[in-house]
Parts: sequence; structure tokens; C-alpha cells
Amino acid sequence: MSNPTSQPPSTTIDPYLFLKIHHNPDDTLTRNLEDPHTSPSSDTTLRISVLTKDLTINNSNKTSLRLFLPKKATVSDQNNKVLPLIVFFHGSGYIVTSAASTPFHDFCVEMAETVEAVVASVDYRLAPGHRLPAAYDDAMEAFSLIKCSGDEWLTRYVDYSKCFIMGNSAGANIAYRAGLRVVENVKHLDPLKFQGLIIRQPFFGGTQRTESEVRLENNPHFPLCVSDMLWKLALPIGVGGNRDHEYSNLTAGNGGGEKYEKIKDQGWKVLVSMNGGDPLVDRSKELVKLMEEKGVEVVIDLQEEGFHGVEFSEPSKVKNFIGLVKGFVSSLAS
Repeated sequence: MSNPTSQPPSTTIDPYLFLKIHHNPDDTLTRNLEDPHTSPSSDTTLRISVLTKDLTINNSNKTSLRLFLPKKATVSDQNNKVLPLIVFFHGSGYIVTSAASTPFHDFCVEMAETVEAVVASVDYRLAPGHRLPAAYDDAMEAFSLIKCSGDEWLTRYVDYSKCFIMGNSAGANIAYRAGLRVVENVKHLDPLKFQGLIIRQPFFGGTQRTESEVRLENNPHFPLCVSDMLWKLALPIGVGGNRDHEYSNLTAGNGGGEKYEKIKDQGWKVLVSMNGGDPLVDRSKELVKLMEEKGVEVVIDLQEEGFHGVEFSEPSKVKNFIGLVKGFVSSLAS
């Protein structure tokens, strides 16, 4: 994080037009962004490699869990084999898309098949209608549902001693915050035992600009002004979009200090994946530094090429990343 600056972002880009959204006076959003959805299918007669279905988390909040089960796990000679569980949180700045959005659905299908894991993708509440910490609360409710659910896909095919928390972008922030809560509530989540965190291009911020934020201010894939706008919409009312709030800034308040030590004591490993062409890359490096200072074992994946969300537009990138996830999970789930 060399040469930090408070330089404001360029005003040549309208972040609302960029994301095709309109912020209404009642603090709701009109979303015009194209968002194709994929319906779940648990029909074993179809030529699909991964079965999917939705479970309700909270009816009142309209939150749910999309489960992804590799079809081969249901074959008779595989019935005694249980699989690790990956609880996944999708990105998109806390404000758009869902677990049913086709890019995230397809990503989870490939992850379930390649990693040979059951994936539980959380459909959490979106800001600004439900500002943070709503998504963090939904994460904890998702864990509670998994813990108590009698659904056969969970009770029959999941090894509860081998659970992982994962997210990309804003979803990585949710995964991180959920992980910090989990280490405070380990006994309450029994029999779920988490082995690690998988953090992909995490969405963090701060008033002081990092070198990568300044260098990539007008990055065509994720301009800095869009990042700032997302924090204004996601942070609690009254905060005024202050990016030094604890939900945004890694070092705000007490940071993760004592909780990082609990992560170490629990024996968790953390995979942090980042790309050099992402304005947020220095925030990822800061997370690695803070965790390593507390003795957390961190696996670092730094690809010099690639932009924010590159894995959703370049098939080779997603295959490489999911291959990395497979190795990470296998090393802890064996």
C-alpha cells in the first residue's frame, strides 16, 4: 500500500449508469442490469452432472440456499462417500444479482463437480433496502439452517467436519465477516466444523487510497467511483458512506486482531486469490499481511494479469481458480 492518497475518484464515469441502476428517494433501487437466471433441477434423468435445489432460510426475509450436489454422489456404489461442504456468497457489490443468477449458478455447478463437494450458495438480502449487516446476519442464519436441516442432500452427502466458507468480491467480504463471527460461535454451530476460508478478490475499502486504487482509478471493469458508490448504498444509514467503517476498512475499530488468533487456534487455513489488474488488489495484500502477522496460515494466489471478476468472462481463469480451490479443499479434507 505504497503512496496512499486521499485523491477523489474521477467524475467522468457515472457509477449509476455504469451499473444500470437508479437510486430512488425511498432508498430502493431500480435495477435495469441484465440478470439472467437459472432454475434449479434435481431431476436425475436429465443429462446434467450436478443436481440443484433451493431451501428456504427465512421466509420473512425471502432468503434461501441453493444446494449443488454432484450427481455421481447419488450413484449406489458412492452412497457411503460423504463430501466437503462449501458455503458460497456471490458478489456484485451487495446490491444486484442472486444465487440464481446464471453466472453464479454456473460457477457453483463447475465448482461442485470439479472439487467434488456439496456447494450451498446463499441468496442473501440486498442493499440498500437491506443494508449491512443484513447480509452478515443472513450468513449466520444460513449456517444455522445447514446445522439443523434434515434435508437428505445435507444429512446423507455432507461431511459436517469438513466445511468451508467462500465468496467473491462483496461475497468475499461477507465470507470474511461471517468467518469472524463463526470463530466466536464455534460451539453453537456444532456439528459444523469449518476448516478454512476461501477469499476471492475481496471487496474492502478505506478513505485513504491504495496505490492500486489510484493506478486503476478508471479501470473499465471496476472504476473507483463505482466502488465508492457501492459502499454508500451498502453501509448502514447514518454512516454516510464512510469507507473507514469497520464493515469496509480492515483496520477500523479493533480490526480482526483477536479473531485472527482464534482462526489460527481453530487450525483454519485461508486462501486469498487476487489479480494485479484489480483496483482492490492492495486491499487483498493488506488482508494477507494482517492475518500472517497473527500467525494465520495463508495460501496466496496472486495472478499479475486479470481484472476484477475476470473468472466470469474468461473460461480458462475460472478453471484455473476452481482447480486451486480443489487443491486447497483436498489438502484440508483428506
